Order: sequence, then C-alpha cells, then structure tokens
Amino acid sequence: KRWVESKHRPDYGKFQLTAGKFYGDKEKDKGLQTSEDAKFYALSTRFEPFSNENETLVVQFSVKHEQGIDCGGGYVKLFPDTLNQEDMHSESEYYVMFGPDICGFGNNKVQVILRYQGKYHENNKAIKCRINKDTHLYTLIIRPNATYEVKIDNQQVAAGDLEDDWDFLPPRKIKDPYARKPRKWDERLQIEDPEDKKPEDWEDFEYIPDPDAKKPDDWNEEMDGEWEGPLIPNLNYQGQWKPRIIDNPNYQGEWIHPEIDNPKYKPDPTICHYYNISVLGLDLWQVKSGSIFDNFLLTNDEEFAEEVGNKTWGIRKDVETQWRELYEEMEKRKQEEEAKKTKEKEEEREDDIWGIEEEGSEEDSAETPGNDRQMKEDEAESGFLGKNEVRVDEKDEL
Repeated sequence: KRWVESKHRPDYGKFQLTAGKFYGDKEKDKGLQTSEDAKFYALSTRFEPFSNENETLVVQFSVKHEQGIDCGGGYVKLFPDTLNQEDMHSESEYYVMFGPDICGFGNNKVQVILRYQGKYHENNKAIKCRINKDTHLYTLIIRPNATYEVKIDNQQVAAGDLEDDWDFLPPRKIKDPYARKPRKWDERLQIEDPEDKKPEDWEDFEYIPDPDAKKPDDWNEEMDGEWEGPLIPNLNYQGQWKPRIIDNPNYQGEWIHPEIDNPKYKPDPTICHYYNISVLGLDLWQVKSGSIFDNFLLTNDEEFAEEVGNKTWGIRKDVETQWRELYEEMEKRKQEEEAKKTKEKEEEREDDIWGIEEEGSEEDSAETPGNDRQMKEDEAESGFLGKNEVRVDEKDEL
C-alpha cells in the first residue's frame, strides 16, 4: 500500500505481489514482480528525508529474474524529497541508480550511477551481474571517506575510491606539457648485429640464367635486341640473407612522459553527500517481464545490512534453487509429453487421410471393371491413343 504508481504515461506496466513460480517460503518471499512484456515501469515509495553526510550509506535489495531476462533493468533509484511520485519518469532527477542491467548475452553489468554537481556519472570499472534465474542480493556501500564497495550475494565484487572509479573531478596528475622525449632516447629492445656479415658464397638469387641455353643461330641483335637466356630455379638458393638479431646494448626502456600536479584539480570532501534522500523507486524497461524485487534496505550500518541479507536471501537461496531445478525438470517433462501427444495426433491424422484415399481408389476400381472393354472401344472410336498404340492408317507415314 505504501507504493505509488506513476501516471506520467498511461501505458506503464503493472506490478503484482507474488513469490513467483519457485521460492523458499510462499508468503515470506513475496515481492514486486513485473507482469507485462515490453513495458516501462514506474513505481516508488516515500520515507522521511535523511542525509548521508558524515554517514555510511548502504543500499541493498534482492532481485530474481525467474523469466530468464533477455533485455531489461533490475536496478533501483534514490530520489530527493522534491520528486512528485505520480509524475515519476525516466528523466526525473535522482541521486543514485544501482543494480543489474542486462541486454543480450555480452552486455550484463551492475550499474552504479551517481549524481554530482548536476551531472550523472557512470562507474568506469566494469562489474558483471548475475544472469541466472535465482534470487541475488545486491549491496552498494558509500562511505564518508569517499570509498565504496559493491557486493553480490554478500561477497565483494568491486571496491575502491570514488575519485578513481568515477570521473567526478579532473585527474590529480597530468602529463607535463613541456616535457619532450630526448632525440637520442633508444627504445629498441633488440637490433640487428652490426658485426654480422653476409657470407661470400651466400646464394640469394632464387632464379639464375640457364647455363645450357644457347643463343639461336638466326638471332639478329639489330632486329631482336640483346639475347637473354631463360631463367631456371637456383638449386643452391638459400633465401634472403638477414643479419642476426641481438639485444640492444643501448636500450633505455620505454620513455615515460613525466607528470605534474593538475592545477585544475581540487579535492571535494562532499562527493556523493546527499542531503534529502526521500524516495526509492523502480524506474525500468523490460522486454520480457517476470523480475521479482524484494528485501529493500537503506541503512548506515554495513554489518546490519549483511546480517539482514543472510536472514532473508541467505535462508531462502538453497531451498529456492532446489525448487527451481525441480520446477524446470517438471516443465521439461511437461513439454516432452505435449510434444509426444502432438506427434501422435499428427500421425493419427496422416493415417486417417491415407485411409480416405485408399477407400476412394477402391470405389473407383469397383465401378469400372465391367466397362474396360467398352471404354477401349470408345477410345478407339474417338481417336484416343494408348501409350504404346499406333494408328494403322498412319503406318506408312510413320
């Protein structure tokens, strides 16, 4: 009852409250499920505004793509208290977007998009999400010291500094614009041996003049030009000679451009400090519906979040997996039985068709046995010729 559906557009998809086709506990595992294919969804819930200034912010929820999602979002958004929930849409201003985003086999990642100074910044570090049909727990932790952590199923999958993995600020260091690589800097790891010489008897001509060829007696150089004998393969051909390769004694390594402090960089201790977080929303697009969202949690206690995850997702995951495997096996058998029945019906139908055709041919043969002689006489009178018959009066002509 606390959730509000947006009316920004009339064709938003509907959510339903269900545990799905397989679960650990039918009542406890109920969640918000997308129920219509190829739809946008916009649903949100409001709470008392709070700030994460000088506090840890933990965003946690579980999602189960039991439909085998092929393209669609599975993330949540945190909005300011200025959001009009009945007008929420994809362009509504938000602070945090976090969760799995899947489209195709190769494009499946965990989105962590954070708002800073009026712009949205996507995480530079690629984080792969889970794409099977089981329930998974997603956790984002933003700490007041500007570090972060992402967990899936209470296991760390990414961590680091916000400045390093998002382009919030200009880089701390830049390449010195006045530095130049010295002209004599030698980056060649190996070189040709200057002491190596080609042997005098080295045969590097693939073809040579035929020594047995002789100029024709009637060859006229004034008319025919200078005579050149034909070429033949050189039996002693050794290939093109190349000097051997040795380590470069003057190798200095790859030149590294020196860096200096970036004059445009200024640290900001208020990165990802949000002062009026008040709405959690599901603003999604899904081609194939069926995702179930559950166990939403916002807190400033990392240990508490992990404990809640273990008491919700942790308890249900093994039982749910067993039920999912059993469900899939039952569905497989059901499909095999239906395919078998369909095949049997098709075979029966084919037998019926053949039976009708055989009956028709018997009736035709039963009607004509006494009339074969008469039919042949009629054919002869009408001039009809059988396959191996010839008119007598055409014998001479033929």
